[in-house]
Order: sequence, then structure tokens, then C-alpha cells
Amino acid sequence: QVQLVESGGGLVQPGGSLRLSCAASGKISSINAMGWYRQAPGKQREYVARITNTGSTNYADSVKGRFTISRDNAKNTVYLQMNSLKAEDTAVYSCAAGRVIGIITQWNYWGQGTQVTVSS
Repeated sequence: QVQLVESGGGLVQPGGSLRLSCAASGKISSINAMGWYRQAPGKQREYVARITNTGSTNYADSVKGRFTISRDNAKNTVYLQMNSLKAEDTAVYSCAAGRVIGIITQWNYWGQGTQVTVSS
């Protein structure tokens, strides 16, 4: 089992920045990828970004150029730096962990989520 704990959400004005963190613990050897998803009220959960153990990153088009995913392997922690935030980025952001198998990422573990609200 892998446990994920997110932090760093909050209220920010449009154009502002936030950094989310996700600390993983447990059977870390069972995962080779971590990522972020988000879900806005009344909408389906949406993929945001992913980073693999080798440092390979991937982003949803909606956040490309504004968000950066990174990791600190020594701390088993993944970060999501969010810049130029827009009202439409408002959502509950959840950390995920799993394994890349071919071209598919199998997400097996989820965090509890952290609220990000972009509003003036």
C-alpha cells in the first residue's frame, strides 16, 4: 500500500501562484509514476500532469506552460507549481500514484484532495 498526503491548497487571486505538495509513504517500490488530477464542482475528474521515476513529465493542454510538476526522490514528494492561475483552475486537486505500463498509467493510489480556489 502507498499513502499519499497532499498540502498547499488555498485561495489565490487570478494571475497568482500556488504550489501543491504530495508526500508518498509505504511501499514506494510498487510505483513508478505520480501525478495530479482535479475535479471542479459539477464536472468530471480531469487529468492535470504526471511525472515518472525517470523524470519524464506530461501535461494536460489546459495547464501546459503554466503548471510544472517536479519531484524530490529523497523525500518521496511530488510538487505541482501552478502559475498564472485562472478562475477555471478552481477545483479539488488530488495526487495519484501508480505504474506506467506501456502507454498506459495505472493509477492505484489516491490522496484525499486539496481545494484550490482562484477568485478575486
